Amino acid sequence: MNQIHIQYYQTKIGELILGSFDKKLCLLDFRSRKKRTSVDNRIKDALKADFVEQDDAVLAEARKQLDEYFKGDRMNFDIPLLMVGTDFQKRVWAALLQVPYGSTSSYAQLASDIDNSKAVRAVANANGANPIGVIVPCHRIIGKDGTLTGYTGGLPIKKYLLELEQSTTTLK
Repeated sequence: MNQIHIQYYQTKIGELILGSFDKKLCLLDFRSRKKRTSVDNRIKDALKADFVEQDDAVLAEARKQLDEYFKGDRMNFDIPLLMVGTDFQKRVWAALLQVPYGSTSSYAQLASDIDNSKAVRAVANANGANPIGVIVPCHRIIGKDGTLTGYTGGLPIKKYLLELEQSTTTLK
């Protein structure tokens, strides 16, 4: 059976679970996520692999880059990613990667970005199913009226991440 290496990692925003498969990061999520089991099973089933608690170079690099991000020293991540989801989800997640550090977008804009402006609700669902938080910046998506909307880690953490990015961009 294939293995997905996982590690738990305590950060400023809570305990995260990091996972790598085939030298790529496939999971970076809140350990306490309500849908933790369904996200984990989706990844395990798609990769035909089991979780094994074991460190590796990808996970070590992810921790290093996350630490730099939380200190305000990193605006872009350069870890190889393995996006595990449907083709539609992967299109949404690819569009998320285009939302610049320190800025925000809306679900409607994201739907437009993937040339499917009627799919706002589906885009919101794909955003919520993102298994690689922070690096694939689903926290940068807000309501079109500018309000903070749902976030797996909770709205206070979403607000923290957005404020961290905005304060860093104004300093540099």
